[in-house]
Amino acid sequence: MSDQQRSDEEQDGPGLDLGLADAAPARPAPAAAPAPYRVLARKYRPQNFEDLIGQEAMVRTLRNAFASGRIAQAYILTGVRGVGKTTTARILARALNYEPADGAPGGPTLDLSAFGRHCRDIVESRHVDVMEMDAASNTSINDIREIIESARYRPVMARYKVYIIDEVHMLSTAAFNGLLKTLEEPPEHVKFIFATTEIRKVPVTVLSRCQRFDLRRVEAGELAAHLSGICAKEGVTIEPEALAIVARAAEGSVRDSLSLLDQAIAHGGGRVSAEEVRRLLGLADKGRVIDLFEALMKGEMARALGEFRDQYDAGADPAVILTDLAEFTHLVTRLKIVPQSAEDAALVEAERLRGAEMAQGLSMRVLARAWQMLTKGVGEVQQAPKPAQAAEMVLVRLGYAADLPTPDEALRQLRDQGGSGSEARGPAGSGTGGQGGPMAATSSGARLALAPAPTSAPVRAPAMARPEPAVAGPRLADLADVARLCAEKRDLLLKHAVEHQLRPVHMEEGRIEVSLVRGAQASVVQDLSRKLSEWTGRRWLVSLASREGGPTLAEENAARKAEREEGIKAHPLVAAVLARFPGAEVVDVRSRADPAEIAGAEALPPMEEDLQMGPGPDDEIEY
Repeated sequence: MSDQQRSDEEQDGPGLDLGLADAAPARPAPAAAPAPYRVLARKYRPQNFEDLIGQEAMVRTLRNAFASGRIAQAYILTGVRGVGKTTTARILARALNYEPADGAPGGPTLDLSAFGRHCRDIVESRHVDVMEMDAASNTSINDIREIIESARYRPVMARYKVYIIDEVHMLSTAAFNGLLKTLEEPPEHVKFIFATTEIRKVPVTVLSRCQRFDLRRVEAGELAAHLSGICAKEGVTIEPEALAIVARAAEGSVRDSLSLLDQAIAHGGGRVSAEEVRRLLGLADKGRVIDLFEALMKGEMARALGEFRDQYDAGADPAVILTDLAEFTHLVTRLKIVPQSAEDAALVEAERLRGAEMAQGLSMRVLARAWQMLTKGVGEVQQAPKPAQAAEMVLVRLGYAADLPTPDEALRQLRDQGGSGSEARGPAGSGTGGQGGPMAATSSGARLALAPAPTSAPVRAPAMARPEPAVAGPRLADLADVARLCAEKRDLLLKHAVEHQLRPVHMEEGRIEVSLVRGAQASVVQDLSRKLSEWTGRRWLVSLASREGGPTLAEENAARKAEREEGIKAHPLVAAVLARFPGAEVVDVRSRADPAEIAGAEALPPMEEDLQMGPGPDDEIEY
């Protein structure tokens, strides 16, 4: 081959292969890469105010403000995590800068059903006139100076320059101070939108310059309905009880609920059951929690501990079990006070039916006591080295306390039974053979263990005997009856004034004459007259006498107590104890009264509990 031919071949080389290339089979185009997965919290982020759930009050206020042209210069949004603060800020920025896509004239509006010229860029956080700043990572005064300098210039494309500052409470003190002047008198083309979870950390000087909106937690029922709609769009089958569990676990946070739902869908492979959600969250079966609560309230401790151990072996956390018990206690209390609470969509059928049944069978005091013990027990379990054992001890305390009567129930049963004794009962499995607990109790709400009545009462001097309790009814014979009536009406301030500030002079039906101790308020006389007239249904006149009255009830009680202590010191055994322990002194003397005396002591005010004088064989002495 000559050089000329070789040169021509090199120049025409690419053209010579065209026929071969055309004859060769075409290569398939590479497949398009699948779009990356977007989590539900981002995929279903609200795009306009109609998509927001649970914030109707804020939307209504903004709609009216925009309609009337009363647009504020700055807004601050506060609420728990995941409730929609940043999303609302972006939607609000979109509403401020809304312009129709066809170029028609427009203005600020909350009607954002169709995307406008700037909407897509604002939603995707890439609009030149809508600037977002995270105050958690930009806390200094220099960052605020940049905002102040740029605020002087008009917007490039949109109607307003909008500055969205997230977690604004993280700004430094100098940054807050530097922002105050611009925030109070910003240029007419600038708007500020702040978002924070810690509203108390924002200076009041900033709050006073903003319109504040508190984004509330979304109710569990509304949140469950929202999640149900999302599952329908995603083609996911989910049980209603699973929806209720996820909604309640989110505690009012939409983002948390979507994250939990995302995790549950991945765990169940497209089909979500309540059992899988419980296992995922470490929760106990709601029906089994109710069974455990019922066993505790009946005092069936063997059954209760067995049920707890089964739930623990199934993977439930001990602290979570106690928390679920406390939540069910709260639910039963709500159903007892507000029966309409059973209509909540977040409740499962077992909670609705069995909770209402238990609300009818349990007294309010038993429920309040169970709540206090469970809430305290949760903290103990979380700090215990062996949580399961600590939780079992909490359940034991709760089960045995549930079997005990409240003080008023004990006195009522003593009075109804006339002071007669009965065999003590305890929780099932405790060795007593009885079925205890409020739900297995008598009509008073609890079983009662009575000690046998003493065979012989101590002999006391007639002058020192306990006075008879006041006759039931409005009859008032002396100031002690008046103090007793104040105690029955729960007016403790007036009772204290009657005992410590009034000296009796004369008393008859409808009329009381008293004198006041030094330093007493004269208004107590008018208050006592008015209250007695209200309580008794007839007119009482309380007046101040010109002469000095007798000792006050408190002084009489102190004198009796001192006399009784002096008498007890003469007892040989007490004298020997005082001599053996130098510096010891008698601080109180109490009488071991028989049940018949206890039955009549309910109406006595606390100051008359120790009216008996002198030591007796049943006296109990505190040193």
